Amino acid sequence: MASPFPGMDPYLEHPSLWPDIHNRLIAAIADTLVPQVAPRYYVGVERRAYLFKPDDIVFIGRPDVSIVRLQRQPAMAEMAALAVAEPQAVYEVDVPMADEVSENFLEIREVKTGRLITLMELLSPVNKLSDEGREQYTRKRADVLRSWTSLVEIDLLRAGKPMPVVGPDVESDYRILVSPGWRRPHARMHAFSLRQPIPEIRIPLQKGEDEPTLPLNDVLHSLYNRARFDLRLDYAEPPVPPLADADVAWAREVVDHWSPPA
Repeated sequence: MASPFPGMDPYLEHPSLWPDIHNRLIAAIADTLVPQVAPRYYVGVERRAYLFKPDDIVFIGRPDVSIVRLQRQPAMAEMAALAVAEPQAVYEVDVPMADEVSENFLEIREVKTGRLITLMELLSPVNKLSDEGREQYTRKRADVLRSWTSLVEIDLLRAGKPMPVVGPDVESDYRILVSPGWRRPHARMHAFSLRQPIPEIRIPLQKGEDEPTLPLNDVLHSLYNRARFDLRLDYAEPPVPPLADADVAWAREVVDHWSPPA
């Protein structure tokens, strides 16, 4: 079953669904690139982990940790009265523990040497909405941009501030940054809207080599169909995060003309 939207489906951006989308899409991108880069290079799916406080987990869409807040302590006189009037009580509570959030990314490495050639990132709410997660990611991003490793950064999330670039102040729903290591500080930024298909991008390897292409729109829509994401989306409700005012009526018309399976 195809998505009703021509490019990115905004309903897939829901924080509770995105971790599944993220991991499946990373794997699908890897499967698409492997035949194009082999046998000189291989594509590895790698994982990083973040530790967050409970408040941060709730903020980025993981509301699975209960937080018990301390109440005002009564004065000594009140405590003496309570000791007489009220029996002792025992309550079941949770203690605030850090929680681990992990996410996948792709590495294209040279088979002969194992050298990292290209890093591919698919941004998540952890990177864009959490102060600590954004700080950790931008530090890693800065390290990559100071090296000869090429960077492909895919942002299919409207929520949060876009990652910084130097250049025109472009307003767009989504962005893909392609930064070949040998062209820095110059890079290509694909900016596109909800109403447009996701552009096909070229993946940099080493200078002078043919660049494999990633038809990301086809990859995402094929994944949508295989995974039957339509069964997990309620198109009768507004998407999360909400759409811009200019897109609300357009999106409703798109959904109204969509024919879900019986």
